[in-house]
Amino acid sequence: MKTGVITKGIGGFYYVDTGEDVYECRARGKFRLKNITPLVGDVADIEADETSKQGYVLNIHPRTNEMVRPAIANVDQVMMVFAAKRPDINMTLLQRFLIYAEYVGLNIIVCLNKIDLDENQDYLEVVKMLQSISYPIVLTSTKKLIGIDELKSALKNKTTVFAGPSGAGKSSLLNLVQTGLVLKTGDLSKKIDRGTHTTRHAELINLEIGGRVADTPGFTSLELNNIEAEKLQFLFPEFERFSDCKFSRCLHDTEPQCGVKEAVKQEKISPIRYEYYISLLKELKEIRRY
Repeated sequence: MKTGVITKGIGGFYYVDTGEDVYECRARGKFRLKNITPLVGDVADIEADETSKQGYVLNIHPRTNEMVRPAIANVDQVMMVFAAKRPDINMTLLQRFLIYAEYVGLNIIVCLNKIDLDENQDYLEVVKMLQSISYPIVLTSTKKLIGIDELKSALKNKTTVFAGPSGAGKSSLLNLVQTGLVLKTGDLSKKIDRGTHTTRHAELINLEIGGRVADTPGFTSLELNNIEAEKLQFLFPEFERFSDCKFSRCLHDTEPQCGVKEAVKQEKISPIRYEYYISLLKELKEIRRY
């Protein structure tokens, strides 16, 4: 029996990297009976034939975390890649990404790419918002080779999910992180100003600097319906410092003498973040009514 990490899963086949070889495996029937699907990132025990490098997944080790979209496990951090321009930053999607990563329990790094295209530097408002939450930020340009060393440093010896909307330049950035790591890149759709989907499945890629990255399919929506309205505030880490409210179960909405609302007035909390919090809070409350 050998132990390795599932780096790719396609059509019922799982590719397990043991550090010495990669084995093409199928999952035993017991996984289907227990309604367990092996995920990219899983640590797995396998039995395999050394000649054909084929075998079976026997056991999945307990996961430290698990993402649904993309479907991947045991991630150290998520690198959220958004373009400063072409396409413009979708603030709603960025907020949803941040909340989802907090919900899953991942460390968050935000990469704003294509900053060379933003002549007015409008992206600095987004940087200001992110700095108010203390999220690490990497500013990059694949055309001007800006921020690539900083990006490499952030990825070194970590298992990182690259996530973000299509057209943000995730694959182009990864091609610069490692020489010879040629991932397919797509042109921006002129009709809808969005990138074409060039990555079809989550796949862990070994980095020469140490660590792995998962280049995932780009997507433009993210459901947060499983979050309880009462727990939403805990996914906004900047609220914690100002939660000295009159009511112990304050939702920072309509309640009086609210520390969070006072911090928003004093611009210690980003008004953009707070407005999105209230919007999503109402959305989650509405869902619970049905």
